[in-house]
Amino acid sequence: MTIAPSEKSSTERPETPVPEGHVKLTIDGEEVIAPKGELLIRTAERLGTVIPRFCDHPLLDPAGACRQCLVEVELGGRPMPKPQASCTMTVADGMVVRTQLTSPVADKAQQGVMELLLINHPLDCPICDKGGECPLQNQAMAHGRTDSRFLEKKRTFPKPLPISTQVLLDRERCVLCQRCTRFSAQIAGDPFIDLLERGAQQQIGTGQTTDVLDAAGRTSSGEPFQSYFSGNTIQICPVGALTSAQYRFRSRPFDLVSSPGVCEHCASGCAERTDFRRGKVMRKLAGNDPDVNEEWLCDKGRFAFRYAEVPERLRRPLVRDADGELKEASWTEALRVAAAGLAKARDGKGAAVLAGGRLTFEDAYAYAKFARVALGTHDIDFRARPHSAEELSFLAARVVGTTPETGVSYASLEHAPTVLCVAFEPEEESPIVFLRLRKAARKRGTKVVHIGQWSTPAVRRTSGELLACEPGGEAAAIEGLAEHAPDLDAALAADGAVILVGERAAEIPGLFSALDRLSERTGAKIAWIPRRAGERGALEAGAAPALLPGGRPVTDAEARAEVEAAWRVSLPAEPGRDTSGILAALAEGDLAGVVVGGVDPDDLPDPELARRALARAEFVVSLELLPSGVTEHADVVLPIAPDVEKAGSYLDWEGRRREFDITIENTGALSDCRVLDTLAVEMDADLFTQTPAAAYGDFARLGPSAVRASFTAENAVRGAQLALPEGKARLATWRLLLDEGSLQRAEPHLAGTARRVVARVSPKLAAELGPTVTVSTGRGAVTLPVEAEEHLPEDVVWLPGNSPGSTVRRTLGVGHGAVVSIRGGAR
Repeated sequence: MTIAPSEKSSTERPETPVPEGHVKLTIDGEEVIAPKGELLIRTAERLGTVIPRFCDHPLLDPAGACRQCLVEVELGGRPMPKPQASCTMTVADGMVVRTQLTSPVADKAQQGVMELLLINHPLDCPICDKGGECPLQNQAMAHGRTDSRFLEKKRTFPKPLPISTQVLLDRERCVLCQRCTRFSAQIAGDPFIDLLERGAQQQIGTGQTTDVLDAAGRTSSGEPFQSYFSGNTIQICPVGALTSAQYRFRSRPFDLVSSPGVCEHCASGCAERTDFRRGKVMRKLAGNDPDVNEEWLCDKGRFAFRYAEVPERLRRPLVRDADGELKEASWTEALRVAAAGLAKARDGKGAAVLAGGRLTFEDAYAYAKFARVALGTHDIDFRARPHSAEELSFLAARVVGTTPETGVSYASLEHAPTVLCVAFEPEEESPIVFLRLRKAARKRGTKVVHIGQWSTPAVRRTSGELLACEPGGEAAAIEGLAEHAPDLDAALAADGAVILVGERAAEIPGLFSALDRLSERTGAKIAWIPRRAGERGALEAGAAPALLPGGRPVTDAEARAEVEAAWRVSLPAEPGRDTSGILAALAEGDLAGVVVGGVDPDDLPDPELARRALARAEFVVSLELLPSGVTEHADVVLPIAPDVEKAGSYLDWEGRRREFDITIENTGALSDCRVLDTLAVEMDADLFTQTPAAAYGDFARLGPSAVRASFTAENAVRGAQLALPEGKARLATWRLLLDEGSLQRAEPHLAGTARRVVARVSPKLAAELGPTVTVSTGRGAVTLPVEAEEHLPEDVVWLPGNSPGSTVRRTLGVGHGAVVSIRGGAR
């Protein structure tokens, strides 16, 4: 008998309501509610059902290439004629899905696909770098057949195929999942690697179907895979087809010990995983952090870690003897000599601190406290690069204290309708910011506008718009937006619009003031993105001449009293000297001593002045990892620990604290904060920074400041620049990601993927100059091949800042916006 609806049992469970924008379906007999548009494979994962797959990746567009994720599907009560790929099919209302757990058909299909994938796959698991962490191994065991029906000869290729100096390809291992090609095209925007041929001969390559021998006798294929993000293709490859030239055959996954960490190379704050063996780092992998770097890492962060193992690394203190030679000494002797020399300098003409921008937050705080407590001075600055008073005033008022919740974050970048980049080259200075901008442009249609000199790869790959201006004219360009680019001016007034400014802005008078006025007028939020990992934290820690910890202004009596009470010290009421002021005072003999924390003189605004200052200084103490231009002038050298041998944290450009612990223990290396604490004790002062935890705790006890610095705007903006005489040009320059940086030592594979070092000029100027150009000042000359760039203004030449053959600061002694002499080479 049919039961009428009114007669149904009252104990029957009521139907679960479906929220708007969701659908109800059944997976393996269990009802589930899923958002519209969700892929079946994701819905199954939320239920705890893992469907095997190779091509699927949550951050890549669906491809359905490997067919390993086949499931049975019914729609409208009718079964689909054959199993479907769950990584490409979205959920639908009333859909019934049976995975390999409940469907013999799906299980058989998955076994068949696995058999097909293994037909040509070599049995080289014992020597494969992926062995022991290979999805193909795991899924072959779980979803494959116990024997193979394939008796014919397997397909083979010459191996390995170097598609770049860093990435090696074993084509016979490839299962054609297309993860690498999709990452290159979709995420990085570097479509150099692609699928070649068809059918049984289909393979991964770089644009040429035939193999050729390079000078070393190895095979190569077409153009090299030149990308700052190529290492990600190695990590996401589900088999051992793509391997690292640096890591290949160096270790087995099950021999490695893993430790979470944070990248030390830029202000992006990327989460990473460090794998080490017997006290040596074997490799680094990207960590999974959706709020920051998602699952990606640039090649510099991934491969540049051997600097800590180079033979020239400083491991014992050095003290200069009576003959002027640096000799190894015990820590006790070195600290005693350093304390005596600094105390004499302090009590004489004074001593200063150059902290540098690569410090952890805790180390930067120790330098800030050492300057005030042990040396009694505000003469401290973390900016080992071009800088200005206008910049520090802006940072104190608009940057200090901001967090992802109160300022700009990666998430707000991704959802911004418009992003304006000023004096900031994202791919070179903060690669993960570049990836997020590219994602925003590609997925959400974010309009990315760059104010600069030429259409860099970052401009093109973010589908960006370039507003070209002469170097040094960026402030005037900002002031003229309302008149000359009213559409952009209006777009910046939209809710969520963002302005990104880089450290190069400090070289352009009036630019920070112009940006401040633009932000006030439009409501767009401003984010400052420095190039070095430690600058954001050093600013917050008070390693600056006009700021105390927490952004407290030195000149404010209330803010100063808070620190004096906590530190039990009396502080000067006037700000100290900045980096240039400290160097000038040393050179003039107005300062006697200086403590240097890993600063390279060639990074400073005037390297010649820096060397002269260090040579004139009465006493120099250098805390450094590797010998530098400071070492030759130092009276005492105190070795410090690299990131993998100490704990600490960085503040990324958002203001997000990124903590990490010790990776390799018991090396005897000491962090800067420990060295400074012990040195202060020798000088009868207490810092309470014996450990990074103690240093951060001491900072935290200060608490937030009720006093904020105000921004003193600079109203003078350079107007129209005068025409230059023949043979002169304005210099545009910034550093490339992969260059001559000291932390890239001992990385020949990584150096091979650096971009070509050329001088860029307008097509008209290129025709006049010929194949090469020599750029010179009274100090030196740089000669490079010429490359024409369509959007470069006339009479402008661009040079990479610190690349082989183009060390601009060291050779020319000038920077961005300077007037230089140019002459062409022979045709």
